[in-house]
Amino acid sequence: MEFVIVWTMVELLFALILIVALGFVSAVFFEAYRRKNNHAHVEAPAIFEDPKSLKQVRCPSIFDPAEKYISLIVPAFNEELRLPGALEETMNYLQQRAAKDKSFSYEVVIVDDGSVDETKRVAFEFVKKYSVDNVRVILLGKNHGKGEAIRKGMLHSRGELLLMLDADGATKVNDAEKLENQIHAAAKEEFKFGDSPASNSSFRISDIPIAAFGSRAHLEEKALATRKWHRNFLMKGFHLVVLLAAGPGIRDTQCGFKMFTRAAARKLFTNIRLNRWCFDVELVYLCKWFRIRMIEISVNWSEIPGSKVNPLSIPNMLWELVLMSVGYRTGMWQIRS
Repeated sequence: MEFVIVWTMVELLFALILIVALGFVSAVFFEAYRRKNNHAHVEAPAIFEDPKSLKQVRCPSIFDPAEKYISLIVPAFNEELRLPGALEETMNYLQQRAAKDKSFSYEVVIVDDGSVDETKRVAFEFVKKYSVDNVRVILLGKNHGKGEAIRKGMLHSRGELLLMLDADGATKVNDAEKLENQIHAAAKEEFKFGDSPASNSSFRISDIPIAAFGSRAHLEEKALATRKWHRNFLMKGFHLVVLLAAGPGIRDTQCGFKMFTRAAARKLFTNIRLNRWCFDVELVYLCKWFRIRMIEISVNWSEIPGSKVNPLSIPNMLWELVLMSVGYRTGMWQIRS
């Protein structure tokens, strides 16, 4: 009798596990299918408003010719405290470069991802101070995620080079020159050995698809970065999952300091579907798909209090990685060139 009861309980447990597993698989496929056109999400037109004249400024497109040398895209969600210091440092750096090199032109695009604090006010103060030609603000209205905020900024930037960087200033903005120099060297090499004969008159950095990934991997090896335990745990486990989902190539996918040529950004950000923490991994996957050259470059990094990453981020990351794997491997997520 006891054996029958135990066996029945085992059967019920097995049936429950099977139901949960089938439910999870069904949910994954349903969500992956729902997102098959997600690269076209949040397509409400972005509007830049000049706070001085209150006139609307034409919103550029990634498909337009470049008008600036470099665009810096800063995603911001409830960053009223950390944003001012990081932006001030960024603007000082850009102005110094512009003063030394008259051909150097720039813009900073701040994407407010549905903040409920004073982030919008802080951002527009910088527009007033530095003009709408140099600093622009995109308002997403509600929170969509860091990936969507960066995507929106990239699609409406004017630079030949496009740099994404976090609002906390964890990576010093002058490290952009490290990425920039490597992109220039790689672009000249690609152009020289490409189908077209090398010619300085026809060479444009914006036309060569290259992605440069800022990396903190060297800090882990030398134990120079001091992170909280949950971030170390998350990073180690995440590296393993990323290796399975996107394959080898980039050791630190999650550093928020990345630079793309305009040609690379056009291909990548018109295709990404993940809109939160794992969009970086999708970028690596898409770079491999398009055979966009990837360069990983060590940058200086320090942990800034107020990080949005916490242990609760882990399930979200795993969920998005599963969706990405299913979406691309089943062919539900079509890549447009």
